[in-house]
Amino acid sequence: MLNDRDAILRKLHELRSEHRDLDTVIVRLTEASPIDQLQLQRLKKRKLLLKDEVARLESRLIPDSIA
Repeated sequence: MLNDRDAILRKLHELRSEHRDLDTVIVRLTEASPIDQLQLQRLKKRKLLLKDEVARLESRLIPDSIA
């Protein structure tokens, strides 16, 4: 379980880092003229996918509780 938890934490770190990097790229792209709407959409979609993956992995770290 510990190795699995460590692997999840490492993956979370990677995904969060990529998510932050995409923030920077998106801001720079929106400041550029003309704006490449297709590239902007792709980056935002990737960012949303990363957010979903982070949420999924975070939920795996929370132990199941018996109600």
